[in-house]
Amino acid sequence: MHEKALVIARTGDVENAPENTLPAYERVIAEIRRVLSHRQTPVVVALDGGSGAGKSTLAALIEQALDATVIPLDDFFSADIPDDQWDGFTVEEKLEHVLDWDRMRDQAIAPLLKGRVARWHAFDFESGPRPEGNYGMQAEATEREPADVILIEGTYAAGPALADLVDLSILVDVPVEQRHARLRRREDTGFLVTWHKRWDPVESHYFNNVRPKSSFDLVVRPMEGMPGQDQGLWLP
Repeated sequence: MHEKALVIARTGDVENAPENTLPAYERVIAEIRRVLSHRQTPVVVALDGGSGAGKSTLAALIEQALDATVIPLDDFFSADIPDDQWDGFTVEEKLEHVLDWDRMRDQAIAPLLKGRVARWHAFDFESGPRPEGNYGMQAEATEREPADVILIEGTYAAGPALADLVDLSILVDVPVEQRHARLRRREDTGFLVTWHKRWDPVESHYFNNVRPKSSFDLVVRPMEGMPGQDQGLWLP
């Protein structure tokens, strides 16, 4: 993360943010505050975008500025489906089953909406697949404190499965070429070959047919060609 962006993420200090990060950052914060001002209950924000868009960086800025509670969708990836089974699914089936939506609702979102601590065991990617091809959960539980802003961060966050809960949908809009370049810098090449083959058609279907750009409440993107754009510097 860019040095100053990291400072913002840790302190919420918008005044010391790089000048060219402020427009989108301020728009996002202002919009969440506007929605929050009309509510007596927590606001649920969906921060969506394709793989490699930089959602987690923006989520960190929002988390610190608004003392939000963040729910990473990656924690709820469907662990019980073996790797080879995914390739037998249609695009629509992959989208339906990619995340354990019920577990996310029951263990994360529902408790937070009731003002209680949420507790769940996250998908364990680091340990790798089991002999049968599926995955386990991390042994240590993740806990999140209740907050006025519940931020659901990840691809498909604004999808139909959570539509009845989401108050504000935000799209991090980054061209696919830039997103893939970012992924190449942080992921193993062999992993990416399988990942792109399996999930690129799903993301394309989702962002073209299920949640096109025009359907989001707010769209933000990094400035093209700006130094540090991959580290989370944002413009409207």
